[in-house]
Amino acid sequence: YLELGPLTIHFYALCIIAGIAVAVWLGDKRFKDGDESRESVVADVAMIAVPSGILGGRLYHVASSPGDFFGAGENPLDIFAIWKGGLGIWGAISLGALGAYVGYRRVRRTRPELPPFSTFLDALAPGILLAQAIGRFGNWFNVELFGRPLDTWWALEVPVAYRPADVRSFETFHPTFAYEAIWCTAIAITLLLITRRLKPGETFALYIFSYCVGRFFIENIRIDAANLYLGLRQNEWVSLGIGVIALLTILRIRRKHRALR
Repeated sequence: YLELGPLTIHFYALCIIAGIAVAVWLGDKRFKDGDESRESVVADVAMIAVPSGILGGRLYHVASSPGDFFGAGENPLDIFAIWKGGLGIWGAISLGALGAYVGYRRVRRTRPELPPFSTFLDALAPGILLAQAIGRFGNWFNVELFGRPLDTWWALEVPVAYRPADVRSFETFHPTFAYEAIWCTAIAITLLLITRRLKPGETFALYIFSYCVGRFFIENIRIDAANLYLGLRQNEWVSLGIGVIALLTILRIRRKHRALR
């Protein structure tokens, strides 16, 4: 963090804010797509969706790691210290999407000419991915969410104080947050390139499916504490479940449009 007199600036928070700004800017540009009658829709919806996403992300993290807040010697008030890290992406997407639905429905009451909610989500998808990529660099500032020991030129050097006890003798590790940032950026660029060929609702579903694929493998490399079920980390199971749902959604959209030909 950076201290400017009485003001403390946390770089993790700055990364989250920068990511949100990019998501709103790109989402607005894509949603308007030259139609100025859609002015300010994304910003209006973001007033509800963004706080909902942050709340959902924090709730998911706290529910997944209750010992970090309610265990012996822990301070429950740290639940509110989001600048220290700890925003679960699945909670952020879930509650953020719900907040976006509520916000978009409210806007659409006075502007019924607006397209369906699925079109709105499609417009947001690449920007959300870029926001996730930018947000991951907050993990670098916080020296967290790195992976197994790694000895190569791109490995991350981790100070002793931040290394888990069982790997303290190692100095460099997989920068898994960087892997995820690269993966999210690659998906965003791909979606931007092929968006015109996709059916309504398919862009967002492809975003979720593609992210799940990458997250499953990246999660397997991470060594931070996590709940294990049948040998897999909790977020690996979540990625599998949500990924299957997203794939089935893509197939359903495809079948629906073939039937309408």
